[in-house]
Amino acid sequence: MSVEQALVGAPDGEGPKAATRHVSRSVTLTIGCVLVGVIVLVAVVSLFWLPFAPEDTSGGRLMPPGAPHLLGTDKLGRDLLTQLMIGARIALAAGAGSVVLGGAIGIVAGLAAGFATRWLDDVVSALLDILIAFPTLLLAMLVAATQAASLTSAIVAIGLAMSAIVARLTRVLVKRVLAHDFITAARTSGTSWPRVVLEHVVPNIWPTVSVNLALQFGLAVLAEASLSYLGLGAPPPNASWGRMLQEAQASVFIAPVGVIAPGVLIVVLVIGVNLVADGFRDVADPTRRRRR
Repeated sequence: MSVEQALVGAPDGEGPKAATRHVSRSVTLTIGCVLVGVIVLVAVVSLFWLPFAPEDTSGGRLMPPGAPHLLGTDKLGRDLLTQLMIGARIALAAGAGSVVLGGAIGIVAGLAAGFATRWLDDVVSALLDILIAFPTLLLAMLVAATQAASLTSAIVAIGLAMSAIVARLTRVLVKRVLAHDFITAARTSGTSWPRVVLEHVVPNIWPTVSVNLALQFGLAVLAEASLSYLGLGAPPPNASWGRMLQEAQASVFIAPVGVIAPGVLIVVLVIGVNLVADGFRDVADPTRRRRR
């Protein structure tokens, strides 16, 4: 019997309770996938079709929802549905780009710190603690402020700020894996360190790291919206949800849809990603499945 079977497969007389927990986890993961899937579908559709051209301002200023502008128009006369669809694309691009960049840098740095000598490990750990002491959004703002406002600069800023969190987690996980007897056995049998990393270390740390990256995706979406709200994200005519909130706040009582719609979409995407990450955590951590 494998370790995982010993943890989750042994009968414990809690069949109905276990079934209930399983259904609850399945519902949570399903809801998360549906929420994220809807946003992804909207973003994909926006690549091929939009109700109006993004720069079209012929709809009239702050028009209420109705034909032909189903959600109304903004203060410049642009179709809100069109802006929201483009914003979905930008939010997903910012989240995915930040996670890829931050994950790549963080995992490599964490692996290096995990295998480093004691004094170098102490130095890296101190640097990571200093970076993590600063809020992710503040670090992203400092990086983005040094460059011209663009989606690329926002992704780089968020990814760099995120990398410190991923690096610290990776370092801790690597240290934990290296303390196991199977690493000693692999080295004793003549396995090289690169092969140990690829065959033993990475497979054992990846489930936990992947869950953390999924959670970081939601934080990256919030950070991009915040940067765009402050004017440090994607510039016009790109329609970021954060910039839409900033532009619509002055007319919230006249045209509330302009504030409510992007705010709801941000919440939906972040909640959906968090639910998916929670479902992945249940799959990756069998001991957690048993406790719940």
